[in-house]
Amino acid sequence: MEKQEKEELKDLYAQSFPTLKEGEIIKGRIIRRVGSVVLVDMGLKSEGILPLDEFNSLDDVIEGKEILVYLESLEDKEGFPVISKKKADFQLAWDTIQQKAESAEGVPAIIKKKVKGGLAVEVLGLDAFLPGSQIDMRPVNNLDSLIGKTFDVKILSVNWFKKNIVVSRRTLLEEQAKRARAEAFARINVGDIVEGTVKTITDFGAFVDIGGIDALLHISDMAWNKVVHPKEFVNVGEKINVKVISADPDTGRVTIGLKQLTPHPWDGIEEKYPIGSRVKGRVTTLAEYGAFVELEKGVEGLIHVSEMSWTKLIHHPSQILKIGETIETVVLSIDKENRRISLGLKQTTPDPWSLIDEKYHVGQKVNGRIRSLKDFGAFVEIEEGIEGLIHNGDLSWTKKVKHPREVVKKGQKIETIILDIEKENRRISLGLKQTKEDPFYRFSKEYKDGDTVKARIIDLPKPGIVVNLPQSIEGFVPISHLARGGRKTKDKYKIGEEIELVISKIDLERRHIALSEKMLFKPEEEEKKPKRRGRAKEPSYETEEETDRFTLEDHLK
Repeated sequence: MEKQEKEELKDLYAQSFPTLKEGEIIKGRIIRRVGSVVLVDMGLKSEGILPLDEFNSLDDVIEGKEILVYLESLEDKEGFPVISKKKADFQLAWDTIQQKAESAEGVPAIIKKKVKGGLAVEVLGLDAFLPGSQIDMRPVNNLDSLIGKTFDVKILSVNWFKKNIVVSRRTLLEEQAKRARAEAFARINVGDIVEGTVKTITDFGAFVDIGGIDALLHISDMAWNKVVHPKEFVNVGEKINVKVISADPDTGRVTIGLKQLTPHPWDGIEEKYPIGSRVKGRVTTLAEYGAFVELEKGVEGLIHVSEMSWTKLIHHPSQILKIGETIETVVLSIDKENRRISLGLKQTTPDPWSLIDEKYHVGQKVNGRIRSLKDFGAFVEIEEGIEGLIHNGDLSWTKKVKHPREVVKKGQKIETIILDIEKENRRISLGLKQTKEDPFYRFSKEYKDGDTVKARIIDLPKPGIVVNLPQSIEGFVPISHLARGGRKTKDKYKIGEEIELVISKIDLERRHIALSEKMLFKPEEEEKKPKRRGRAKEPSYETEEETDRFTLEDHLK
């Protein structure tokens, strides 16, 4: 074959296999799928091999379909060309990706799956990474719920060599929120009433979206009355009308109010609740000093413990009231400036002491029941709400009472006499002993000075002896008036022994009876004694009686 013919055949062969350069994007045709790889014909001596993960979906693997691939090497050690579809896709999308990244425009991203640290997404046909911190402006707890959804994202960075794209949805949202805030601040004014959507609820309030601005609805601005938790008034996703209280474009903070849409409940409070009027309310709180009653939402009044009962001493409101109970009260005073209303419970019933003069008088006999015993006397309820006091000194004519339990019992029904009425101080003095005749007076009617009387010994103190006289009167005979003499009375007298005594003097004013045993034998002793010249000195009974009285009182003490 001639040399010229050989050159023509060489050119013809070269034209049959176009010259390809490494690093170029070339066309290929899918031949078939073999296991986990796809064979691609590119017009070279050998087919190229692509792994299945080079395709976004198995649906894209269609025999005879033309695709673009990146030629990394004409042949490897085994003589096969090295190709990559992903690199071709990446290089083809590079210009668009670069343009979007530089212009900070948003591009659609399809959420593919959850990966470590965030989400794998598809952007312009390429795999990209959306970090967890860049998904939203607030943390997202359930990432699985986002799979399959499409969001606009902003391209943060592109690494050609690692074929890595990082995107952010949060950046776009923040930019959108910033623009929306600027637009919203331009159109809202303090005092405007706007519609918003409740986004989140916290312990201290709720955040409401009012056209691109997250405004704070504080718990104190939800209602005029006390709010325990915001959930009592709002729910997430609910649309509500609110009033703009404050707006600061520099900080982007807006506060709104719900209660400001209704009049303040204290407006015109004096007209709604005139002093002296009867009002109904619900008991909300019990404190040591009184009970709070809700008259309406945002308006509470206080019943002080001193205004709960005309007659009973109330130590704590729980003695007569319960939380949640509905009661009727009387308005006593209103302090609008400090938002205080004083209420009275006892004023709903007549004061039993106001008619005390018409129902009772001094000297009147009244029946009652012993309600309580104190060291100084016994309290007797003569009617509901009215009590009188029997002082210890008015319990018995004859006994020196140290405690009322010596004479009466709690709960006992007794008859008493009214001794005194102090209407202003709400006090009634009663007497129990006054219901019976004074035994000293009866004794004075039966006995006179100088009479003899039989008495029984009931006690033997050192100063003398204590005896029981008729009418259950106790008498005392000092040692100086005992006939048996000596200092040790216990050796010469016995308890229960009956002796005869002379009444030397009865003193009704002092309630004292002077007694003497010696006077029984005095005349006989006087006859035996030698008579002296001169006038005999008469015995001073007054001195003896004074001595006797002192000694008896000292004994009783």
